[in-house]
Amino acid sequence: MIAGLAGHADAQRGPRGGGRPRAAVTGPAQNLPAPAPRQAAPITDPNALTIKTLRVEGSQRIEPETVLSYTTLRVGNRYTNEVLDQAIKDLLASDLFADAQIEGAQTGEIVIRIRENPIINRVIFEGNKRLKQDKIDKEIKLKPRQIFTRTAVRQDVARIVELYRRQGRFGAVVEPKMVSLDQNRVDVVFEVTEGPKSKVRQINIIGNTVFSDDKLREQMATKQARAFRLLSSNTTYDQDRLAYDQQKLRQYYLTNGYADFRVTSAVAELTPDKRDFIITYVVEEGPRYKFGDITVDSEIRDFDNAKLAASLPEKKGDWYNAKQVEDSVDQLSEAAGLFGYAFTDVSPDFQPDRENLTMSVNFHIAEAKRTYVERIDITGNTQTQDKVIRREIRLAEGDAFNSFQVKRSQDRINSLGYFQDKFEIKQTPGSAPDRIVLEANMEEKSTGELQLSAGYSSLERFIIQANVTQNNFRGKGQTARFGVNYSSYSKSVELGFTEPYLFDKNIALGVDLFRRDYNSFNYIGSNRNTTYQQVSTGFQIRTGVPLTEYWTLAGRYGFSYDKVSLDEGSFYTNGVCDPLKAGRYLCEAIGNRITSSVGYTIAYDSLNSRLRPTAGQRLAFSQDFAGLGGDVKYIRTRLEASKFHNVGSGFIFSLVGEGGYIRSLEKDRGPGVDRIRITDRFYLGEPQFRGFDIRGVGPRVQRIPFTVANGVQTPVTDRDQIVDDALGGNAYYLTRAELEIPLGAGARELGLRPSIYIQAGSLFSITRPLPTANFPTTTDANGNVTVLPLTSLLTDTQGRQLYINNSTQTGDTAAVSRYTTCAIGFSATYGGACAGGETNAIAQNSPIPAFKEVYYGSTAKPRVSVGVGVNWNSPFGPLRIDVAKALLSQPGDDKKLITFNVGTQF
Repeated sequence: MIAGLAGHADAQRGPRGGGRPRAAVTGPAQNLPAPAPRQAAPITDPNALTIKTLRVEGSQRIEPETVLSYTTLRVGNRYTNEVLDQAIKDLLASDLFADAQIEGAQTGEIVIRIRENPIINRVIFEGNKRLKQDKIDKEIKLKPRQIFTRTAVRQDVARIVELYRRQGRFGAVVEPKMVSLDQNRVDVVFEVTEGPKSKVRQINIIGNTVFSDDKLREQMATKQARAFRLLSSNTTYDQDRLAYDQQKLRQYYLTNGYADFRVTSAVAELTPDKRDFIITYVVEEGPRYKFGDITVDSEIRDFDNAKLAASLPEKKGDWYNAKQVEDSVDQLSEAAGLFGYAFTDVSPDFQPDRENLTMSVNFHIAEAKRTYVERIDITGNTQTQDKVIRREIRLAEGDAFNSFQVKRSQDRINSLGYFQDKFEIKQTPGSAPDRIVLEANMEEKSTGELQLSAGYSSLERFIIQANVTQNNFRGKGQTARFGVNYSSYSKSVELGFTEPYLFDKNIALGVDLFRRDYNSFNYIGSNRNTTYQQVSTGFQIRTGVPLTEYWTLAGRYGFSYDKVSLDEGSFYTNGVCDPLKAGRYLCEAIGNRITSSVGYTIAYDSLNSRLRPTAGQRLAFSQDFAGLGGDVKYIRTRLEASKFHNVGSGFIFSLVGEGGYIRSLEKDRGPGVDRIRITDRFYLGEPQFRGFDIRGVGPRVQRIPFTVANGVQTPVTDRDQIVDDALGGNAYYLTRAELEIPLGAGARELGLRPSIYIQAGSLFSITRPLPTANFPTTTDANGNVTVLPLTSLLTDTQGRQLYINNSTQTGDTAAVSRYTTCAIGFSATYGGACAGGETNAIAQNSPIPAFKEVYYGSTAKPRVSVGVGVNWNSPFGPLRIDVAKALLSQPGDDKKLITFNVGTQF
């Protein structure tokens, strides 16, 4: 290797000329295009000589005529030493030659000896780990099969160093090297020493007296490198961020009344070790101002200047705030837009009084003409039909312009979910001053959602889930969905279709078909145990019509056939559901029933987006009446409300609440039996109530076995050994206050949206079930009570008492099973006449181990949880992870710390 390309002074003689383009060589025998013929200046020197002969030596790829074309030397021309020197300069300036010499100056027989620059064989990078080669290749000029020049190498070194500086690596060193090959070829090697990122070691502020250094540093995007900011990217030095921080400082002072504030200097100094920067700002704060007179001067006659001024947020005597002035300009522009003035010029006129330290502001609204919509252009929608977009736009061509209707149109289109976020309708001037063109430049995104999962868990065993939803089916805005769920405890198939504009009328119509096979469960020990099985088959027809811009009325009819059963091998005795094994509440749920229901929902919706709302509110009241035929009769009522507010700086605050109550229309089903069946009740827990497990809140019955220690019987306390049956409730409420926290640009690009929240809710109001059994007890001499197992007599299917026969006579057919209906003796036929005098033992069922049955949770007292969650648009699809801690719970509640859900889009 030959190092130090830039240090070879003998590579050229004389300063390089400028303005001569380099010629690219793509092959060893390529003829280069000659430059335009150069005219020799007239020579008047009497000592000048005449060129007798002229030849070129040393050329390999470049034709001699091309070499001569870069000079003014020609046979018969006169020359001087200055002319020959200029010829050498011109040849070297062409970047085609590594060296050029001229001989024969004394005789007129001129020989130009050249050494051509080599051809680049490869460009190699070594040591670049933080900056990949494909990014460097886009910036450098050297390429394989081009002519090698030291000027190009120096330029590329500077470019590479600049790339590293943009990454904050100001200590990066790039050393170029050249490897000579045969046929006048070279490999160019850039050895890179990247060095660490240059951090901001210290930020100094000079001249501030009102606000502390720490307070001002909080306003800056650049942060001082500290151990607790190890993962932050804002601690690296960035020249562009330095200018941004000056603007942030000025903005902070202006919002606090310091109208004369300015940054007099901002200097970033590299430390001697070239590892860190020290930034110093010199500021002049100036005095603090208050608002003076706030007036509005409008040239539009429709406006009342006094009323407009009174509606503005700033008031005389308040501390001056530049942000309020900006907001007032936007407010006045929007007000003008509501009256149809699209291109209104609102300009604030500042009148400072430096003696009284007041700032009067006059908002001047220039004269404008009422504007009408000339045309609505829709572009970029390759899949979605135009009519799907146009029916969401609240203005038509020829209507008077209204900024509120434009904003509402944007919100409705964003709520479709078919296009990229932050879609805006642009307003451009039309063919006349009173005409406006609305441009909807669409950028479509994936409207299909695919959720696929397969796995194995100790609770669900083998799991397969597949849900496919297309929210813009055939580009007509229709929704089609299909879902399959299969596991050891749950199986379902669902199919749905919705037409939002039936026959191009603003009437929605949808239908859902389903079959759901669900196995409820409890826990015995640490194992999940199936309790009742519910198989539902049915359909639902839905329709909806808008009442106003914000109010909607929806109706529905549903029909389902439910079959609820228990495992006879586990919960039945003599063919009958045994409350001792299943629980009285589960035996009551068994049966087949038809539910025929009709319902409605009336909703108010002013959200700016139904997918990711940041402003607006929604209120929905719904009722379902079961009893239009069928076996079930009830009224189910629900109320949902939500409000979203942008609190500034990217923070989104939301308050969400819901509640419901179901009332039976059936007769009393007996003491201890709730009129609402267990399959029709509300349930509360994961995922809607974070911090609690599935069905982890509300009424439940726990069967607590006993343990014996030191001869004393006590109930177990290990939750894994307790049988826990959730019973649901007839009433519930749930509220959530959540604050979405903005992150930096990098995190936003990854789709990360964290939030913190607090939730409160409860599930309650069912009839307390009767105890399943009363176990016998004994008391020892020390007064310790022991609960004994419960036994029951064994009978046949006809209710006859069975006995255990110990006879071995061959003629005794009962001896095979050892059971007989004879208390004494035996019978030749089962249930026949008894013979013999042997007394038989009474047959009994297996004893039921003693347990303590406790009823929990039927209270309206709130449960409270707090947590943090993150929405992430991961490569695997939308992912939601929550870590929630239950702060307030009731006895029996089942808590859970971490939950997550994942899907994908197509």
